[in-house]
Amino acid sequence: MPKSRRPSRAARTLLPGAVAAVLLTGCAPGSGGAAEADPSASGKATPSPTAVTPSPESGGPAPGTLLVADFGSDTVTFVDPARGAVGSVEVGTAPYGLALGADGRAWVATAEGVAVVDTAARKRLALIPYRTDTGPVTTGEYRGGGMGIALAPDGRRAYVGVNVPGGNGALEVIDTAALRVTDAVPVGRRPFDVDVSEDGAEVYATNHDFFDVTVVAAGTLEARRVEVAPYGTEGGLGSWLKPHYAAVRPSDGRLLLPFEGERLAVVDPRTGRTEIEPMTANTHQHGVAVTADGTLLAVGTGPIDPDEDRGPSLTVRAPDGTERVYPLEGPHEDVAVSRDGRTAYVTGGFTRDGYWDGLTVVDLESGDTRRLAAGSRPLGIGVL
Repeated sequence: MPKSRRPSRAARTLLPGAVAAVLLTGCAPGSGGAAEADPSASGKATPSPTAVTPSPESGGPAPGTLLVADFGSDTVTFVDPARGAVGSVEVGTAPYGLALGADGRAWVATAEGVAVVDTAARKRLALIPYRTDTGPVTTGEYRGGGMGIALAPDGRRAYVGVNVPGGNGALEVIDTAALRVTDAVPVGRRPFDVDVSEDGAEVYATNHDFFDVTVVAAGTLEARRVEVAPYGTEGGLGSWLKPHYAAVRPSDGRLLLPFEGERLAVVDPRTGRTEIEPMTANTHQHGVAVTADGTLLAVGTGPIDPDEDRGPSLTVRAPDGTERVYPLEGPHEDVAVSRDGRTAYVTGGFTRDGYWDGLTVVDLESGDTRRLAAGSRPLGIGVL
């Protein structure tokens, strides 16, 4: 991504451990038809190719097991926070974001379609093709296909942001019972992240290359654009100062989008108004998560300008605006929080060069960090 000149400086609701919604797009030719599925899912379906690494445990993953999307391969990996990787499942080319359902299924945005994974059996149940034409299946930062993905609160719909290389994206709606795409709503370029309001009434697609969020009414699929550009839009596609990920604040439904460890855009999706609050990390920021009490976690990937910016970090911002910044070694992309709220897991996959194959585990009380090998270029992450 070319770098534009930076302006001078001025000043998914997730329960702890829930998945932070994800990032780039995945490419897959598709007609919007029914999913390719395992025979156990439908008597008329044809078998879906799966590659499963058996688990030494029985009865499914233990609570607190992590699931990461391996952007560097075609798998998702199960990770024991104490021991590392304990199994993997083949899902499709270049998986990016993932969402976890209360029924134990994981929904994974790949370049080929949305993979549905039974996390207890560690098996891919289906691969749902996209309705949007995204061109040839490829890999890399700008690949076509699914990026951000989220589930409705009742689990009946999945929403995936679909990237179309060189063009505008789409928000595709999946019927989770029928395992097929039912609708597609035009959104902006490169929908990094998708979030859903707590009541399920609205869906939010964060469009990286359009400096905006598309607010979609879940009932009517009517869409409206809300610009989110605290630094302005100068530089266009070449600018670094764009939105990446958002989180829905539990207390009031506002969207929280961090920029550069300097500015937090707090967006009211009903009015489109944005308020800016100062941040302290001073680093390029990507993935976010928010806990039930409104604590925001934001991943700093490292400096844009080495002469002005600080290195990679994890910012933990309390509801009152106070922040604690934990330095990290090397770039990271996304974050999830343990169910007790004491530990953060930050993926090392990163969307650009500099990634590594693992997670950083951050003790949020002591500040201690440790690295854990986990999958191949892990990006999206959730806690089972």
